[in-house]
Amino acid sequence: MHNMANEEYCGKPYKIIDSKRKLKIGIVASSLSDFITKAQKKFKIDGTIKVVLESDGTEIDEDDYFATLEKNTLIMILKPDEKWCSYSDISIEEHIHDETDSTQSLYNLIQRLQNDIGQIAFLGGCDLELLSDMDPDCLVDMSFDRSFLDEIKEASGRYLYEKREAQDALNLLKLYHASTIDQNSSKKSKV
Repeated sequence: MHNMANEEYCGKPYKIIDSKRKLKIGIVASSLSDFITKAQKKFKIDGTIKVVLESDGTEIDEDDYFATLEKNTLIMILKPDEKWCSYSDISIEEHIHDETDSTQSLYNLIQRLQNDIGQIAFLGGCDLELLSDMDPDCLVDMSFDRSFLDEIKEASGRYLYEKREAQDALNLLKLYHASTIDQNSSKKSKV
């Protein structure tokens, strides 16, 4: 019982990572607000930050959910202008695209889809976001048909929404499964 009280007082260890996955720091936090304050201090961020699971981008915005996280959970912090991307999306983009020129990477992506529109179903979250956020008016001059650009924008937005819905459903199932296991183990310990 002494360990439990001590853990509640001191908090749990977590690992924080930046959006580029270049810097990783360990901290101990007792609440979400404590975590945010320490993360801002460690990463020298003055403004607001968004806290998400590194593994799937699930936003952590409630103390109740934060309290369910395992020790040493890898948590990503995002500045307002940053978005979560899976590790594989970042790796692919670093090899294929020049990060400093998003217009060029968008152009290459659209050109790839022009050759095989079915590829849209296999795109990662970052590419889908890039497509769904694009301004077709800015790309019409690049030899792309406006209706094709509109279709890509609409389809990528739909796929992105469906991917997020599926991920949310999986996260909900994981939480349900974890709470069922906790309830079963507490029932057994009472018997």
